[in-house]
Amino acid sequence: MTRYIRRAAVLCAVLFVALVVNAVRVQLVEAPSYDDNPANRRGTIARYGQPRGDIVVGGAPVTGSEDTGEQLRYERTYRNGPLYAPVTGFASQVYGTSLLENAEDGVLSGADPLLAPLPLWNGFTRARSPGGEVITTIHAAAQRAAFRGLGARRGAVAAIEPSTGRILALVSAPSYDPGQLSGTGAAVKRAWARLNGDEARPMLNRAIRQTYPPGSTFKVVTAAAALDSGTVTDLDARTESPDPYTLPGTTTRLTNEVSDCRDASLRYAFEWSCNTVFAKLGVEVGLDDMTRSVTNFGFNDRELRIPLSVAPSNFDTRLDRAQLALSSIGQFDTRATPLQMAMISAAVAGGGSVKAPYLVERTATAAGTPVRTKGTRTLRQAMRPSTAAKLRQMMTDVVRKGTGANAAIPGATVGGKTGTAQHGIGNSGTPYAWFISWAQAADEMQPAVAVAVVVEDAAARRGDISGGGDAAPIARAVMEAVLDS
Repeated sequence: MTRYIRRAAVLCAVLFVALVVNAVRVQLVEAPSYDDNPANRRGTIARYGQPRGDIVVGGAPVTGSEDTGEQLRYERTYRNGPLYAPVTGFASQVYGTSLLENAEDGVLSGADPLLAPLPLWNGFTRARSPGGEVITTIHAAAQRAAFRGLGARRGAVAAIEPSTGRILALVSAPSYDPGQLSGTGAAVKRAWARLNGDEARPMLNRAIRQTYPPGSTFKVVTAAAALDSGTVTDLDARTESPDPYTLPGTTTRLTNEVSDCRDASLRYAFEWSCNTVFAKLGVEVGLDDMTRSVTNFGFNDRELRIPLSVAPSNFDTRLDRAQLALSSIGQFDTRATPLQMAMISAAVAGGGSVKAPYLVERTATAAGTPVRTKGTRTLRQAMRPSTAAKLRQMMTDVVRKGTGANAAIPGATVGGKTGTAQHGIGNSGTPYAWFISWAQAADEMQPAVAVAVVVEDAAARRGDISGGGDAAPIARAVMEAVLDS
């Protein structure tokens, strides 16, 4: 009898071990496949079973959560949705997440392990911490100024603090209300179809994911390359530039929209944006030195994250001399995001170094305990400090007595560069109006803000002056908002 009991006990032990092994296999080894199975709704239900953490601007949340009482209980809400859509993106039960809602989803949804009181606790218990906060670098007044400035026009604004890389404004127009994509009802699907079918593309973040020909604002880069390479050593010396300028190896003649560009100095050519001078300078600098300069400024960088992914700005590295001449005035295949152009202006204002731009100051738990903090980081040295100082002089002249007068701010030093970019077949499209700038308060040691503005449907009138007329007032409003604070 004892033998049969022993055998039964051994069998029970074997069965118990097999049960434990199978439970471990299901709970640990096979768990990811069950989690990813479309038929498993437990993760989705848990994800929306608690309020989502907030995205914060200027100390105040610009997002929220609404209890619907339904199975996917909490829906995302947005305060001033169109104003902050290029920053927040959307969080939709049907269509997923975008922009910061996507990049910081772990913190906002409570899934990030660093939100748990003990390391790996949530992974062990399969629990979810309360959603954390994402504190942005956005300057609320600057964001509002940029949004109001663009109004009903298509375009974008990016503003950066030169000394740190903190992004102070990120606006894209037209915009949309991301709250329309929250929930699971038929209205959400209709909103999605309408937004994606709109030819104005309101969900496109033009500030970081749309590239434009930068036009004459790119002359800042060409001037930096000419000074750093020693092609130009005196800002006021004659440049021996013809007007018109025949592109090398062609019969195509490049002209100017202003007078007195023949043999103009770099200072005059920059102030009044002489195409012929800068096209010839680009050829004289040469492809190798131009490529080195644009790379240092950040062109062709496919790795930039803020933490949102940023479309790479383009400067071709295989060009003939005629193409190089056009590329040196921001045409041909040269293209840039507004953020990239703000980085160029910030590099001039910041002594020549390019700071890594960033949008998130820090993340924190729901109780306010810091999780991650972002610090200032230098990406690269775009130019010598002496070159940056000369460019600051020339950009200041553009605002003080050139095409950028509409950006002037009483009591502050403002530097700028206008631009009008041709595009379309045979340059038939309405030119894009550009303005890049920086501003420094009279009582401060360094510039507080660098801005880039592009207006797609500007009322272009004459050369670069449309940039001064359409884009410069927007930049001025953004700079004033930062300086006033």
